[in-house]
Parts: sequence; structure tokens; C-alpha cells
Amino acid sequence: MTYAIGVDIGGTKVQFAIIDRQGSIVKRHLVPTEADKGPEQLLEKVEAGIDRMIAAVGQSEHIKGIGIGSAGQIRYSDGSVWYAGETLPGWSGTPIKERIAERFPYPVTVDNDVNVIAIAEKRYGAAQQMEHFVCLALGTGIGGAVMAAGQLERGVFGGAGELGHVSVDMNGPACDCGNRGCIEQYASGTGIARIGREVIQQAAGPIAWEPNAKAIIAAWLQGDAAATQVMELVIQALGTAIAGYIHSFNPEGILIGGSVSQAGERFFEALDQEVTARTSPVMRAACRIVPALLGPDAGVIGAAAQVWHHPSWK
Repeated sequence: MTYAIGVDIGGTKVQFAIIDRQGSIVKRHLVPTEADKGPEQLLEKVEAGIDRMIAAVGQSEHIKGIGIGSAGQIRYSDGSVWYAGETLPGWSGTPIKERIAERFPYPVTVDNDVNVIAIAEKRYGAAQQMEHFVCLALGTGIGGAVMAAGQLERGVFGGAGELGHVSVDMNGPACDCGNRGCIEQYASGTGIARIGREVIQQAAGPIAWEPNAKAIIAAWLQGDAAATQVMELVIQALGTAIAGYIHSFNPEGILIGGSVSQAGERFFEALDQEVTARTSPVMRAACRIVPALLGPDAGVIGAAAQVWHHPSWK
């Protein structure tokens, strides 16, 4: 039996796992990112976590390789960070692959965190029967990945798929990326909270929920009128963006994961209707909107899946 070591580097936590060829997690480990302490301490945490996984396997010859998914734009050619925003301060320019390959005697591959989620869903999840799909991760921000003919679209250096920064309102709120009205400003956790604060400020009476995405979604599911006002705007904006993705990429599926997607069946039904109303019938008929299946483990499973499915490591 051989295993891959998967590493998922996010803004709040780093997850490590030993994963078999079927995508099953054999052992896992989790540490806080503590991004404010700088990139060197984060790299040391990654090295320590990998050491821990190697020790758990016991025999080094049973390890096929190390796959890493990281927040930020990843230059795929050399596994370095092209750009990372405030989620990981100072992470831009970090040579992740070079550092890890120097430290460990295994093949190493590094990609963007949503790209590896797309790989996981393609190999083991909701996209197993799809060759052309868009993957959205609706969390604190919005990450995206596009797969065409079974291959990830990477762009010039690996930054393709920044779907959270597609604008749905040219006069909308300013985004850190430099654009205005990005879908991330509406349908991410922070975007939902922003809209919630605006609704509270405009409300004539008291509001029964705190202005955070989890509370707003819970109140919406209970029929709260003010929360419904928030979520109607969220779904309209997200439906507008997805209609654009369908017209741009002609996918057979839009996979939606991340914490916001945990709103459940009602969320997907409303989103489906909104997208249908905004999309060419011919294009819409070819595309399903489905929840991602692998949940919070998708990142670490997809990171390891790079090892099993890397074209040069067969």
C-alpha cells in the first residue's frame, strides 16, 4: 500500500492528511495558520506537519509524494506564490515547492486551493462524470476553478479562475482586487455580513440576528423578513455571476461548495431559479447546478490527489 500526503494551507488553518489512492483519509492533523506571524513560521508548520504524517506512515517507501494546495495565486510552473492578499500576509513570492522539495525526498506539487478542490470533486466527488465544469467555493471570500476537457484552465502563470472577482455591478462596493461590485462583495461570508449590516442600519425596528453569514442564513431559513431581504440580494447577485460563467465557459456543471453553500436545498432551489431566469435557455439546459460533495475535506483530498493523478508521476 502506498499513500500520498496532502496539505491544505488556508487563512485560518493548515490541514494535513495521509490519503490512499481511493481518496480516503487514513490519518489527519490540523494546526492554526497564525498568518499574522509571517511566512517563515507557516513554512515551518508545514514542514512539521509533513514530518508528523511521514512518522504516522512508518515506512518512507510507502509514500508516493506530497501534494499541497494553498490560498493565493500559485505559479504552477514552479509551485511558488505569485500573489496572496491579506488572508496570508507576506505569503506572496513564497517558494513553497522549492522549500518542501529541499526538505523531503519525495516528488512535490503545489496548486491553488480551489484548483485542488476541483481535482478532488473530479476524481472522487460530484464531478466524476463531468469533463467541463466550474467550481465555486463560497467561504470568507469566493474562490473559483474552471475545468475544460478534464484539464484545469491555468492562464498565463496559474491565476485563471479568479471567479470571485467578476463584477456584477460596475458601480458596486470597492473590492480589494481593485474592481467594484465583485461577486465576492455579495455572496461570500464577508459579503453577506456587509449586506446584513446595511439592512440593520436601514431597519425601522430591531433585528433578531447578528450581522454574520451563519446567523443571517439561519434566520432566512426560519422565515425572518430582514434576513430574507439580505438573501434575496445575495442570490440575485450570485445568479447573475453564474449566468455569466455559463455563457463564458459552456460547462455541464456548476459545483458549489464552501460554508455558504451549507444553506442547503432552499438555497440551491432559489439559485437555480435565478440562474434560469438570467441564462440563455440553450446554454442553461446543458448545465446543472450541484453542491460539492466532499465538504471541508475537499482541499486536503484534492491536494493529495495531485500526487495520484500528476501526469508525470504515473
